[in-house]
Amino acid sequence: MAKTQEITSIQPVDTIVQEKNIASGDVDEALKFLRDGGISSNVEINEKALLRKIDWMMMPLMFSVYFLQYMDKTLISYASIMGLIEDTGMVGNDFSYLATAFYVSFFFCELPHAYMIQRFPTAKYLGIMVICWGICVTMNSVCKNYASVVALRVLLGIFESASAPSLILLTGMWYKRSEQPGRLGVWYQGTSIAPAIASLVAYGLLHYNNDRSFKSWQLLFLIFGLITIVAGILVFFFIPDTPMKSRLTHDEKLYAIERIRENQTGIENKHLKPKQIWEILCDSHTWMISLIIITSNIPNGAVSSFSSIIIENFGYTNAQTLLLNLPGCAIAFVSVYFGCWWGGRYNSRGPAIIALVIPTLLGGALMAWLPAGDKAGLLAGSFLINTVGASLPLLYSWSSGNYAGHTKKVTMNAITLMSFCVGNIIGPLTFRDSDAPQYIPAKITIVAILAVCMVATGLLDLMYMLENKRRDQRAQNLRPEDEIRDIEFMDLTDKENPHFRYCL
Repeated sequence: MAKTQEITSIQPVDTIVQEKNIASGDVDEALKFLRDGGISSNVEINEKALLRKIDWMMMPLMFSVYFLQYMDKTLISYASIMGLIEDTGMVGNDFSYLATAFYVSFFFCELPHAYMIQRFPTAKYLGIMVICWGICVTMNSVCKNYASVVALRVLLGIFESASAPSLILLTGMWYKRSEQPGRLGVWYQGTSIAPAIASLVAYGLLHYNNDRSFKSWQLLFLIFGLITIVAGILVFFFIPDTPMKSRLTHDEKLYAIERIRENQTGIENKHLKPKQIWEILCDSHTWMISLIIITSNIPNGAVSSFSSIIIENFGYTNAQTLLLNLPGCAIAFVSVYFGCWWGGRYNSRGPAIIALVIPTLLGGALMAWLPAGDKAGLLAGSFLINTVGASLPLLYSWSSGNYAGHTKKVTMNAITLMSFCVGNIIGPLTFRDSDAPQYIPAKITIVAILAVCMVATGLLDLMYMLENKRRDQRAQNLRPEDEIRDIEFMDLTDKENPHFRYCL
């Protein structure tokens, strides 16, 4: 059934600015668009049809970006059992350092990317970064030594570090907070589907025997590198930077803006505001989310780089190892769907995260304490570890929905991804060459660190509940004359806006 939305004329922006004593450039870009085009009218829009149109415009390419981002960074795991280690002369802990190099460059580039994403058109910037990392992946196919692989791995981290913050920001521009976990889950499913596709392709390439010209692992990098370059070109031309610059009709743009007014987080502001950066650094919620992301990604970082080696060490052949990655991918897929559905449907991200961490904790315990001869139990443990990655889109959702003010949002996205890097840097380093082939200390570390993650998640959820209750009590004392029209698009932070309530 069609739903009617009344788009009313609004006060001139300069009048609103005088009420808040802020410069007109400090308001959200959406408010400027409404000022220029929001004349009084009755617009009959079918919201479900519009939402489907937005989904088809955004989700396929956003999924492709995250699918390829995860695929390209984990190709090294499959290449490691296809001859990469031997052909490039890796010894000792070289492979662990290779995995770490990616996340070190990823870490240091998050803040520069945050600045660039705010200053330049978000989707265009993302498309350029996808093309650049596709070139890096393609060039891996001609590597002859360890140094060249490390150099390309560092460059891959630099360019890929723009993907998640851009996608989180784009999701927040288009979707209500109740819709965000589901949409984040759609493009995040690339992390569960990518390993399955990579395993099957790598399995097929094991039957490629022309070793004199091009090895199978080189062909693996070449194929996916070229695909990534094409995807980057499509992103550049077809993902809109904001609802205001999209291919929607004018009335649809107005409705797309109005429907997310309830988020209280705005859409875009190109002015860097140091005050908002300082506010996020002093926010205890920020560092609780950071702790949760770090602790949940220590096992995730280990699994993404060492999953094939772990399974191979159970006594399976290379071909069997590649195929045995598939059940773990299926578990990851179901976990992402379940967690995002639960978080969005019941506004209950914290309990969903804890529920996803428990199977990984159990899997780590099985791998750490079962005897080496219990192949079935050890394999089951390695599969269960894949549930922890499904907590990340829920943490992205907390980052997207619980931070208002554009500078504050992009800064939080950077902190979120930097925390992700810290976990993924620590994870591979727990797998020391001296502990091979069982890697018992690394598996015990997974168990201990996930217990910390569960406690921190419960505490953060409680903090949000108490803050919302305090704000509800304060709201009872607000007077009508204190209300500011269009406060949702004033680029205020969650701390400054009295109407803001935190997602749980």
